[in-house]
Amino acid sequence: MSPPAVLYEKDDGIAVVSLNRPAMLNAYNVEMRDDLYEILQAVRDDPEVRVMILRGEGPAFCTGGDVSEFGSAPSPVRAREIRWQRDNWGLLLHLPQPTIAAVHGYTVGGGMEMALLCDMCIAADDTVFFLPETGLGMVPGVAGTQTAPRAIGLGRALDMVLTGKRLGADQALQIGLVNQVVPLATLLTEAESLAYTLSRCNPTVVALAKRAVRQGADLPLSDGLRLEQNLFALVKEHV
Repeated sequence: MSPPAVLYEKDDGIAVVSLNRPAMLNAYNVEMRDDLYEILQAVRDDPEVRVMILRGEGPAFCTGGDVSEFGSAPSPVRAREIRWQRDNWGLLLHLPQPTIAAVHGYTVGGGMEMALLCDMCIAADDTVFFLPETGLGMVPGVAGTQTAPRAIGLGRALDMVLTGKRLGADQALQIGLVNQVVPLATLLTEAESLAYTLSRCNPTVVALAKRAVRQGADLPLSDGLRLEQNLFALVKEHV
């Protein structure tokens, strides 16, 4: 039997989700998408999980979709319907728990976009980011056209989306794409340290604070302030 495409571990309130197709540089196929969907649901619904770390096994975090599967579905229409029904990326974005992407090596296309869907990103010093889709005749399809401008600004995002510009870890740190750069050997340790810090906070309060920031970013300031006030009132009910 082949190993699972996604590994899941839980310890002391920390969930570690590992993409596990190292020979394919963790390019995601149907199996990985299906496994990830099930695991993300389990994380969402588990009251014991306070923080999630998303990482990759092998030499890369993720190189996006497995191009060997492109066009292989018997019915492209049905395949598209299934992808919409199983909204992995919306599920990842809207998890109530804080999410940390611990990335290394090639973090490309959908891999970079997955990292952008997480709340925080720690990058190993060997990380390389880029979005090659436009040059391959596609539009980034894992929310990258929406998350990148919010993370690094419109001009930088357009540069990456339209030209496929590559960024190293230090450049990514300078423009706010990642929160921290660490040696590859300590990547998981640093991510777990941050996760344990977050896990000590009241999970209900953390979920509400995350919601305030995420939802408020898409609202006019006056509406965002109203959202903040409403969520603040909910906090008082839970502490």
